[in-house]
Amino acid sequence: MTPHDNRVTRRATRARKTSPVGEPHETREIRGMFRVLSQLGHDLDALLATAGLRRDDIENPDTVISASACAGVFAAAHQQRRVSNLALKLAVHTPVGTTPLLDYLIVCSDSVGEGLHRLTRYLRLVNPGVQLAVDENSDPVRVVVERTLGGFEAELTVALSILRIRQEAGSELRPVYVSFIHEPEDITEYVDVFGCPIRVRASWNGWALSKAAMKLPMARRDPALRRWLDRQAAEVLARLPTDGDVRDDVRRVLSSQLTVGDLRIDAVARRLATTPRTLQRRLSQAGTSFEVLCDEARKQAAQSYLADTTLTIAEVTYLLGYSEPTAFYRAFRRWHRTTPTAFRARVRPADQRAVPPVAQGFTPAKRRSQE
Repeated sequence: MTPHDNRVTRRATRARKTSPVGEPHETREIRGMFRVLSQLGHDLDALLATAGLRRDDIENPDTVISASACAGVFAAAHQQRRVSNLALKLAVHTPVGTTPLLDYLIVCSDSVGEGLHRLTRYLRLVNPGVQLAVDENSDPVRVVVERTLGGFEAELTVALSILRIRQEAGSELRPVYVSFIHEPEDITEYVDVFGCPIRVRASWNGWALSKAAMKLPMARRDPALRRWLDRQAAEVLARLPTDGDVRDDVRRVLSSQLTVGDLRIDAVARRLATTPRTLQRRLSQAGTSFEVLCDEARKQAAQSYLADTTLTIAEVTYLLGYSEPTAFYRAFRRWHRTTPTAFRARVRPADQRAVPPVAQGFTPAKRRSQE
C-alpha cells in the first residue's frame, strides 16, 4: 500500500459531520462530478441552489449531504440540455479516485469479474438508490442495473461501470453490447465511446461482456490493500440504514431475476445471502409468500414487456420463467381476463409497434432466442 493509498482510504472512511435531512451521501464522493458540470458549461451555483445547497456545502471536505440532493443537482443539469449525453460525458471526465473507497475497491481486484462483484456489493456506499447485479449464468455475462430513477441514472451507472473497469483492464475489455430500456439522446456517441452495439428499448438496463473478459487481470491488483479496503467498506455498510422489509428485498431481486428468466427461490435466496427455508419463514412472518410475490412480479413485468418493448410473446414467456406458452397464457388470463396478444393490441402505443430505431452503422440487437 502506498502513502497515497493511505491518504485516500483514510479520507474515504473517517467520521463525517452531521448532514441535512435524508440518507447521507459523502460530498467528497461526488465533488469531482460537480466540477465536471462546471467544465461542461453549467452554472454550478445555480444548480446547487435548485437542491437547496450552497458552494460551501460541497467545498467542506467533511460535509455530507443527502443522496436526494445530489440527484436533484444532476437532474437539474440534465433538464437544461446544455450538452447531449450528459451522463456519458460525466463518466468520461470523472477520473478514478473521485469516489475513493469504491474506486480503489474495484481497481485493486485481481480480475474484471472480481472487480464487478465488488462494484455490485459496495455501490451503495456512494449511491444507495441504485443496485447492480452480475448474471454469470448467461452467455455473454450480463451486468444489470437495478432500481434506477430514470434513463439518466441508468446511463451514468452503465458508463461509469464500463469505463472504470476498462481503464484498469485495458483495451482488451470490450463490451459485447450495451442495453437500455429507453433511447439515449445520441446513440452514435455511445457506440464511439464503448466500441460496441447499443440496444435501445430493451427489457433491461446494463451491459454484457464475454466470459473470457471476466478473467482479464486488473492492472493495479493488490491483495493486501483489497483485504484492508474490504474491512473498511463492510464497516461503512453496516452503519448505513436499511428498510428491513423482506418483501421489498424480494421484489427488488425478482425484478432483476426477471431479466435472466430465473425466478427460483434458490436464486433469490442466494442473492439475499440467506437460505430458501429462512426466506420462506421471514415472508410468512410478513404475511405473504414467495409464490405470491413471484406472481405479482410476473404480472407487472408482463404488462411492461407487452406494452413497451418489441419482444415477441415467446420471448416474454421465456423472460417470465415459464416453461411453455400455455402456462403463461393461463396466468395472463387469470390476471387480466384476456390474452397477451389482445392486451398488447389494446395498450401498446402505435409508434412502439415498429422495430425501434437503431443508430446508423451497426446491426440491430438480436432477439434473446438467437443469443
